[in-house]
Amino acid sequence: MQEIFSLYGWKVNSYAPIHQGLINSTYSIQTNTGNYILQSINHNVFKSPTAIDENINAISSYLQKNNPSYLFTHLVPTLNGDTLVNWEGGYYRAFHKVEGYALSVLDNENQVEQAAMQFAGFTSVLKNFEASQLKDTLSDFHNLNLRYHQFSEAIVKGNAQRITETKAAISFLVAHKKYVDIYAAFIHHTDVKKRVTHHDTKISNVLFQKNNGIEKAICVIDLDTVMAGYFISDIGDMCRTCLCKVSEEEKDLNKVVVDAAKWKALEKGYLYFMQDELSSFERDHFFYGGQFMIYMQALRFLTDHLNNDIYYGAKYEGQNLVRTLNQIRLLEQYNKLN
Repeated sequence: MQEIFSLYGWKVNSYAPIHQGLINSTYSIQTNTGNYILQSINHNVFKSPTAIDENINAISSYLQKNNPSYLFTHLVPTLNGDTLVNWEGGYYRAFHKVEGYALSVLDNENQVEQAAMQFAGFTSVLKNFEASQLKDTLSDFHNLNLRYHQFSEAIVKGNAQRITETKAAISFLVAHKKYVDIYAAFIHHTDVKKRVTHHDTKISNVLFQKNNGIEKAICVIDLDTVMAGYFISDIGDMCRTCLCKVSEEEKDLNKVVVDAAKWKALEKGYLYFMQDELSSFERDHFFYGGQFMIYMQALRFLTDHLNNDIYYGAKYEGQNLVRTLNQIRLLEQYNKLN
């Protein structure tokens, strides 16, 4: 750590790990010149850390020129001017620490609305940025056509016993293939636009502050998956992670219930900035965003279960089946809103 600190010229008073993220290792650094966040990028997940670095710097440069007051986690350069450090096989980067806190559990619809406003505001403030210049940091990340193809292969070539045991779940997902057909038509429609999209809009990727007892979201964080994409990706991941009090790990399906008030808050918050940016065709597919993402995640979990947990892994036998059934239940509950 001292070797890395020296590259930035930091005289460190103290540092401590932050355990909230699942992918990267993150540290809070206190120095004599200010506080920073230092992260090591998980090279097993993100095969091209330089692509992430270039994307963040491109957006950073645009914002500094066109909207310098927008709160953004700009990268901190080393003494040599590098914003990505390759040290002993690892990749590191640093940000100025923004004072705030992230949430892992939602208590009320105000938090949903505030989070949705921040994710929408992020896309909106970059509406004139050429999204096509961004590199794909995770190829085909939200490609539903590909995910259904992988699922189709798994129900033929996967673990025979698991295929037999999951016939009901397989039948449900096959019966709802219409979501794949809608996606295929959606992405090719002339009124659908690729924009700067966060792609990982769970609640923990927004920082909050509380002033005079009022809680407000102040900025988005975790920009590794920022790529050109469709707005349904950001809507979908918010629906998947913000509308239900329990996570995808919950085994008791009776607890998987969608909060209608939070859905309305999500819609209100996102459209606050994006109402006039979306075409009427896109707005007609706003609700579909949730169907798209929840269905895709159910596909991915069951595909992994049938392929013997080679992607997500499993801490116990059948974990990815639990996740699958959880997401199927979530989709059923979500559809009751419409």
